[in-house]
Amino acid sequence: MNIAFIAHDKKKDDLVTFALAYEPVLQKHTLYSTGTTGQRITAETSLSVHRFQSGPLGGDQQIGALVAENKMDLVIFFKDPLTAQPHEPDINALIRLCDVYSIPLATNMATAEILLSGLKRGEFAFRELLKKDEEEETGTHGA
Repeated sequence: MNIAFIAHDKKKDDLVTFALAYEPVLQKHTLYSTGTTGQRITAETSLSVHRFQSGPLGGDQQIGALVAENKMDLVIFFKDPLTAQPHEPDINALIRLCDVYSIPLATNMATAEILLSGLKRGEFAFRELLKKDEEEETGTHGA
């Protein structure tokens, strides 16, 4: 599965701690992240992460594009609800896209833990079915 990580500045430490706690589960998946968050995860874990731009420079939109193409399976976005973000419209657009395309989205550690516990148990079969249905509709396989 393709999993994206995003964290606002005051939540980056929490996300790194979370990635360390779930490192054995995450190693089995393809990981993506916005710039600084991905840099922190790769520096402090053994996980390999494809890094996009930082959020304010378009990283949220790059992840959103993968969501819109049905190429992202899970988004973990540790938001800081107490600090105004200059790129709030991009954040809202990403959250909206996750809702439109039925992509599981966690915006805090408690929800992220529940999602990764489900992932560990193999409870995201619906994502594979959606991809298979899309491949049959478009005539693409493994794209």
